[in-house]
Amino acid sequence: MTSAPLAARLTVPTGPLFFPVTAYGPGGALDLDVYRTHVRRGVEAGAAAVFACCGTGEFHALAPEEFEACVRAAVEAAQGRVPVVAGAGYGTALAVRYARLAEAAGADGLLAMPPYLVAAGQEGLLRHYREVAAATPLPVIVYQRDNAVFTPQTVAALARTDGIIGLKDGVGDLGLMQRIVSAVRSGAPGDFLYFNGLPTAEQTQLAYRSLGVTLYSSAVFCFAPEIALAFHRALDTGDDATVRRLLDGFYGPFCDLRAKGPGYAVSLVKAGVRLRGLDVGEVRPPLHEPAEEHVAQLAQVIERGYALLEEDR
Repeated sequence: MTSAPLAARLTVPTGPLFFPVTAYGPGGALDLDVYRTHVRRGVEAGAAAVFACCGTGEFHALAPEEFEACVRAAVEAAQGRVPVVAGAGYGTALAVRYARLAEAAGADGLLAMPPYLVAAGQEGLLRHYREVAAATPLPVIVYQRDNAVFTPQTVAALARTDGIIGLKDGVGDLGLMQRIVSAVRSGAPGDFLYFNGLPTAEQTQLAYRSLGVTLYSSAVFCFAPEIALAFHRALDTGDDATVRRLLDGFYGPFCDLRAKGPGYAVSLVKAGVRLRGLDVGEVRPPLHEPAEEHVAQLAQVIERGYALLEEDR
């Protein structure tokens, strides 16, 4: 496998990027049958790619054998219709191990998340991601956030590294992103990919598009794929009225609700999947379930979002 197929398949996205939640049964163990159903429905709904066992998929809560089983299940459910990208993280040794497990499970690429806990300098971060990229033939997307924030020069060096094909930004500093894009453009291949990886990325995607960043993660796609697809289509076609209507009537209220509790970027999404009829279980600690009143408010926000789609018909 080379990096070209994944990069080519992501260059012109046909839909949102799908970050499925990880399904657990009543006792807290993996429920791979439900997980396959969740992934399959997302692919059939129009996802451009599946990012398995990443942030929304509770990568942090999965043992290595669970991680491999989930990635394999995602690959089985996708059936080659869209690429499957798997998370990889922690310190370098463990990140390499997860990368190799993802390769064994049939993944098409990796999302390399920040190293565990440490506040490392640019030289150490560069070495870390280069070692992860060298560990397998899988193409790597580096996730910038928290304790892994890069200078433009470091990203340019990453872009020149064999196997590293893109940067997912979870920081939201548009000035920094512009400098990164300029630095990479000056000294690296022109096909380097950029992703908006902020929570509920739709809320900031208009700003990212002004930098040429068209790829974004969509947690909303997990529980309201029709809304996520309508927004993606409106962005692509320049339907500003639909974009504004969904931002004001659905995405804004959802973000306000998401801000009411720590970890809601995951647990509220999982609650949304359950509200829509698929029992994917609760989140694992240290995350916690949303308050009942917030779940009730989420149901109202979702109902309003679908009503907005009806108004457009």
